[in-house]
Amino acid sequence: MFLLRLLHRSFSRQLRRRALIALTVALSASISVAMLGVVLDVGDKINAELTTYGSNIVVQPRSGAVVDNLYETSQDTEAASFLNEEEVAGIKTIFWAYNIVDLAPTLSGSVTVSSDSGTTSEILATGTWFDKDLTLSTGESTTLGVTTLRSWWEVDGAWPRDDADEAIVGAELAEQLGVGTGQTITLAGAQGQRELRISGVYTSGDDDDRTLYAPLAVIQELSGRPGSVEQVEVKALTTPENDLSRKAASNPAALSSTEWETWYCTAYASSISYQIEEVMPGAVAKQVRQVAAVEGNVLSKTQALMILMTALSLVAAALAVASLTTASLVERTSEFALLKAVGASSASVNRLILAETAVIGVIGTVVGAAIGSGLAQVIGAVVFESTITMRPMVYVLVTILIALVLLVATASSMRSILRIQPATALHRR
Repeated sequence: MFLLRLLHRSFSRQLRRRALIALTVALSASISVAMLGVVLDVGDKINAELTTYGSNIVVQPRSGAVVDNLYETSQDTEAASFLNEEEVAGIKTIFWAYNIVDLAPTLSGSVTVSSDSGTTSEILATGTWFDKDLTLSTGESTTLGVTTLRSWWEVDGAWPRDDADEAIVGAELAEQLGVGTGQTITLAGAQGQRELRISGVYTSGDDDDRTLYAPLAVIQELSGRPGSVEQVEVKALTTPENDLSRKAASNPAALSSTEWETWYCTAYASSISYQIEEVMPGAVAKQVRQVAAVEGNVLSKTQALMILMTALSLVAAALAVASLTTASLVERTSEFALLKAVGASSASVNRLILAETAVIGVIGTVVGAAIGSGLAQVIGAVVFESTITMRPMVYVLVTILIALVLLVATASSMRSILRIQPATALHRR
């Protein structure tokens, strides 16, 4: 009870200074909670952001992939080996099926394009799915295709329909052929010809601007390869790579049983690729390394920046709290001297100071945690357009850090209390 009375008197006499210290702690705690909360969740957010810019896994025939790796074959030539289109839907039935955001098989074929203006050109047209409705072996229905896989393309017009004689042309190729939206072109291949209406002209900003995309069935018919595809582009939500995923990607057989279970049950690009190969015999699934490299670099730099901001906020809080606490204790030198004169030990006085600091710390941390949680959601909404999942570990870690900061900040002041001589301090008063 005596300690409680002392605490009440201490806060009532120096309420403004105590409030200022609590505000400093709250600001530090709020920044720490927000930054650490985002750091622990930013991997998934960055990954989800990057997957809006195309596929991050490519599935090819195993023999074709070997040839590509050995001889670096050009993408402007027709493929020599193929996959079965009927097996493509199996990708959406793997363990990580819900992480497969989208996919689209492609088949390229040499065709002669003739436009109404009389322009004729030899090109390599690409057949694909645009908005293909599928019923999976699990009984579920899904819609897949490049309409969402290439969501960043600027389309003047509309995407083709998979069951219609339509095509979409890149801006450079459209200019070369002298065609535009609504016009008709004729594609002539090894197995016949088809008239297609141009449903739209797209701008991709890369080499795709020189490509013509048509329904997969059309290119299969013209090239004489029914039911065949040369590769499948897969967009998947994946966990950023680490040492385990890199080890598994190089040699899954080298993993221990525990490592294998962890790797297989985590949404690494390598584990998803492995499971795709399980449902598509004769295929090899490869991660698009450029995407992984960008993801890793962006993630590490973002996390480093946020951790640095957290550290700086804690250092600033320690300096501010130390300054305010020292000034407060200097004002109370005579009070402590009187306590020691009536029999209080230095340890008792220090316990009083620690109790005061604990009360301030609890109030500041609770208020700061609430503010920091809200700030994290603001960052999530503004930067990632989604919510941030606040993990309990964040609050535990911030509480420990704030406690350490307060102990360091008050340590020097507590040492000075031990040197107080009651007679000298009271005489000067």
